[in-house]
Amino acid sequence: MKSIYRIALLGMAAIAASCSNNGPQWHLNGSIEGLAEGDNIILEGNNQGYWYVIDTIHPSKDGSIKYAGEPHGYPDIFRIRVGESSVYFPIDSLETVTVTATAPDIAANHTLSGSPQAVNLAKVDSMLTASAARNGVKAVVTDDNLKRELGKMILADPAGVVSYYVISKSVGNMPLFNPTTSVDHRIIGAVANSYAQLRPNDPRTKYLTKLYLNNRRPSEKADGGRQLNIQEIRAFEINLFDHKGKQHSLLELTASGKPVILNFTAYAADWSPAFNVELNKVYEKYHANGLEIYQVSVDEDEYAWKRTAKNLPWITVLNNVANGSKTLSQYNVGAIPTTFVFNRDGQLVERVLDIADLDKAVAKCM
Repeated sequence: MKSIYRIALLGMAAIAASCSNNGPQWHLNGSIEGLAEGDNIILEGNNQGYWYVIDTIHPSKDGSIKYAGEPHGYPDIFRIRVGESSVYFPIDSLETVTVTATAPDIAANHTLSGSPQAVNLAKVDSMLTASAARNGVKAVVTDDNLKRELGKMILADPAGVVSYYVISKSVGNMPLFNPTTSVDHRIIGAVANSYAQLRPNDPRTKYLTKLYLNNRRPSEKADGGRQLNIQEIRAFEINLFDHKGKQHSLLELTASGKPVILNFTAYAADWSPAFNVELNKVYEKYHANGLEIYQVSVDEDEYAWKRTAKNLPWITVLNNVANGSKTLSQYNVGAIPTTFVFNRDGQLVERVLDIADLDKAVAKCM
């Protein structure tokens, strides 16, 4: 089970909310140390860049906090604020996010856990804080290394709420991703395109589409603005060996004209057999129409991995400790299993969080 823990480490109206509500709820738990007497913890929501007050969270004497809120029906970003310092956190559905912070500057002194999205958002904020400390706040938006790493995170999950958070982020009153520059504009387009395809009813989709279309160069407007044309989101290369010692290239597979499922897993995990049963149902249903699976295991026991891998009908490769974490970082794998779907054009079209949703995602690519 060591590999599982290793991956986990890599890894508008106000809404009515109260612990007495018996309906579905998301939860924010945790603690804030160093609060002065009379300090208020303000919970705020966001409406396309405008923050509004939802509620006041009253901590216990030891600084611990508990809050329950009603889901919006789509992933969203919230923040808690103490004075002028804020901690941002994502809520995808009904999960519990845990925050640990120290006042008064909770922005610079906090951790998030509870979901891959929460871990990744905290990672983004930590990267921004580190860049500001090195070069000053004004230089953050021109930090090429930072932008490159953030771009990789975005392209690994362009329809994710953390990608929206990064795209809409401003630092020192300047947009972190500037729609008037070509590279940033393409990244914004990737997010806008993914939201349009996968989250058409999300209220942020219209905003992202407008942000992209309004900043196209004249040569890009020949279609009259009726269609979203952007850079396709393609795979990061993975070149690993299967149980027979044969090397497999993910880029070659996604360029073959076949839809591809990319899955990160661990055969030693208790849930792995049941997960592979469900994965096999999708494979058997669509393989005759071209579907392929590229499954990356992070097991540390290579012998045990081989015993399982040789019985599976799809491509199975091993990413062990010696291979490092580059591939996992590129695909923003904060927990396993993590699954992606590529269409016949080799374009990344969806990150699937629930195996029950995989059939529907693959069907769109047939």
